[in-house]
Amino acid sequence: MSEQSSPAVPAAYPARLEIDYSVQYDRVKTLFRLVLIIPIAILYGVLTAGVTQTVYDQSGQVVSTTSGGIVSGLFLATLLMILFRRRYPRWWFDFARELVRFGARICAYFALLTDEYPSTVEEQKVHLEIDYPDVERDLNRWLPLVKWLLVIPHILVLAFLSVAAFFAVLFSWFAILFTGRYPQGLFDFVVGVGRWWLRVQAYATLLVTDRYPPFSLS
Repeated sequence: MSEQSSPAVPAAYPARLEIDYSVQYDRVKTLFRLVLIIPIAILYGVLTAGVTQTVYDQSGQVVSTTSGGIVSGLFLATLLMILFRRRYPRWWFDFARELVRFGARICAYFALLTDEYPSTVEEQKVHLEIDYPDVERDLNRWLPLVKWLLVIPHILVLAFLSVAAFFAVLFSWFAILFTGRYPQGLFDFVVGVGRWWLRVQAYATLLVTDRYPPFSLS
C-alpha cells in the first residue's frame, strides 16, 4: 500500500511578529508610561517625520510647498526601484527592516506589552522578522502601483480592531496597576493586531512580498 501524503503546511508569511509575555509587570513603569515614552517617541518622530518647505514669491504668495520623510521616501524609492530596475538592494531592505523593528519596540512599550525601554539596537522581547525578497522571482513589477487599493479591506477591518486594541490596552493598564499582570487574552489580542498591521505594511508599503496578507490575528 502506498503511503498517504500529508497535507502541505502553508509557508510562514514573509513578515512575522512575536512578543514575549512576562508573568509580572512593573506597576511604577506602567503608571508613568506616557511620560517615560516621550524621549524615545520624540527621537522616532524626528527620524521619520516629513519636512515641509513653503516658498513665497515677491508678492508674498505661496508658489510651492513640499513635504517628505524617511517613511514616505522609502516607499516611493522602493516602488520606483522595483518598477524600473526590478531590484531591492539588500542594504536598502536592511535599513527599512531595522526602522520597522525600532518602531515596533516603541509601540510594544507604549501598549504595555513590555517593560523594557525601547532600544535603538537590541531586539529585546519584540521579535520581528521580514524575509528578504527575490525581486525577479517573487515580485511583480506592476503590482506596487495598486497594492494601496488592494489593502483597503484590511484597513477597514483594522480600523475597528485598533479601536478595540486601544480599550484592551486601557483595561490592561488598570489590571497591571492593581495586579501586576497583563491579562493573557488581551495581550495576545493586542499583539495579534500589531502582527496584522505588520503584514499589511510588508505587502503595501515595504513592498517585500506579493503574497496577500491573511485576515488573521495569528
